[in-house]
Amino acid sequence: MAPGPAGRTPVFERRTTGGGRGAGSGSAEKVVALTFDADMTADQGPRAASGERFDNPELVAQLRRLKVPSTVFMTGRWAEEYPAQAKAIGADPLFEVANHSYSHHAFSSPCYGLPVVGKNAMTRDVERAFTAFRKAGVRNVVPYFRFPGGCYDDTALRALAPANVTAVQWDVVSGDAFATDADAVAEQVLNGVRPGSLVVMHCTRSAAPATEAAVRRIVPELRERGYRFVKVSELMEDGA
Repeated sequence: MAPGPAGRTPVFERRTTGGGRGAGSGSAEKVVALTFDADMTADQGPRAASGERFDNPELVAQLRRLKVPSTVFMTGRWAEEYPAQAKAIGADPLFEVANHSYSHHAFSSPCYGLPVVGKNAMTRDVERAFTAFRKAGVRNVVPYFRFPGGCYDDTALRALAPANVTAVQWDVVSGDAFATDADAVAEQVLNGVRPGSLVVMHCTRSAAPATEAAVRRIVPELRERGYRFVKVSELMEDGA
């Protein structure tokens, strides 16, 4: 996307216009993007070493079985902890990998108790994540960025402008973070999706244990309603 006003980082939340492949004149194509945040903060290495799982290979396998194009917003720290998985996700044409910061620290405050990245370190943090992707051999990397916690302000948008990324938010909150009821997560998504929606979910087993089971229900039900799953990059095409 083109830079926002005064050179700010542009923000994308949902396709709001008609068009797209297969859409009639003036209609809104029934497409939806499922996105998955692969979260890991810079200081969670000891927890991973003690056995906590910040990955979710079962979810990734389920997306492959269901043939769901998806965008994974990955932290650099996650790519360092799980380089083989990061590389495999990036090598699969079903997926695209976007930037979720290196450290998963907040870019504005307050933000769910996350430590805060200083204004002068924001671009460096994003670039450090892209570097981690390259070191892990991740392909299919797209120039999109998701703010940790979804928290940002005008200062962050201005500070990130040199990174040349588009900030990607969402219009449907799955509620999968720390949820244990997969049906409740599925209902929240199914009730919220509209043509052009962008759904935020998580690819972190310890923090979102119900996501894989929720996806097993969400995908067939949305397909029955006539929805087609797309990556964020296609959702942004807006009429292509």
